[in-house]
Amino acid sequence: MADRRKSILGVKNLSKSFGHIRAIENVSVDFYAGEITAIVGDNGAGKSTLIKMLSGAEKPDSGTICINKVEHNFFTPSEAIENGIATVYQELGLVNCMDISSNIFLGLEPLRKGIFVDKVRMKRESRALIEKLRIGISDMDLLAGNLSGGQRQALAIGRAIKQGGRILILDEPTAAMGVKETQQVIELLLNLKTQGYTIIIITHNMQQVFSLSNRVVVMRQGRVAGDLSTGESSHNEVVGLITGMEGVS
Repeated sequence: MADRRKSILGVKNLSKSFGHIRAIENVSVDFYAGEITAIVGDNGAGKSTLIKMLSGAEKPDSGTICINKVEHNFFTPSEAIENGIATVYQELGLVNCMDISSNIFLGLEPLRKGIFVDKVRMKRESRALIEKLRIGISDMDLLAGNLSGGQRQALAIGRAIKQGGRILILDEPTAAMGVKETQQVIELLLNLKTQGYTIIIITHNMQQVFSLSNRVVVMRQGRVAGDLSTGESSHNEVVGLITGMEGVS
C-alpha cells in the first residue's frame, strides 16, 4: 500500500564536511505532519550537524532540503523560520529577567502608532497562545527565570510557534528534568502532534523514544543506519543500529 502521509520536510543526499571530517554523508529522510520523529545516535553520529543544516546554522556541501515540495540547497536562519522551521536548543535562549509575553514576542514586538511597544496586545496574544498549548502558566508577568524547567521548555516552544514554526526541532527537550516536568513537556508535544505539527526530537532517552515518537531515525558515522516505526521496532534493535551490532544477540 502506498504511503499516504504528507512529507512536510525532507532532505535528499545531504552531505557536510568540516575539513577532513565527514560529519554527514548522503543523508536522505522525510518528516511528516502530525508525527513525532526521534533522531538518535552516539556522539559524533551527525545528529547536531543535521539539525543545524535544517535550522540554517550550517550550510550543506551538497544535497537538498525540501519544504512542502519546494527544494532548497540551504537556508539562512531567517529563511528557515520563514519556511516554518523553528529550533529549540538545549540552552532555550530565554531572557530570564523578562516576563512571559516579552520572551514570546522577543524580536517580534508589535507597535502602537509606529512608536510604542503594544504590551497590552502582547499579553493578550501570549495568554491565548499559552491556553491553546495548555502550558499551565496563568500570570504573563512572571519572569522566565522564576519558571520550572518544564515551564521554561514550554515557553521556548511557545515562542518558536509564535515565530511561525510548524516544523519544530527540539534538542534534548527533557534533559535534566524531573518526572513531573518531563511529563508536562511530553503532554505538550503530544498535544502539538494532534494539532498537525511536525516534531523532530534529538534525544538519548530510549524510553522516551518509544513512549513518545512515531518513528526513530538512527544515525551512525554520519549516515542513516535505520528509519523505523517505533511500533514495529524494539529497544535492542535500535541500540544495535546505534552501535553497529545489529543482529548480534
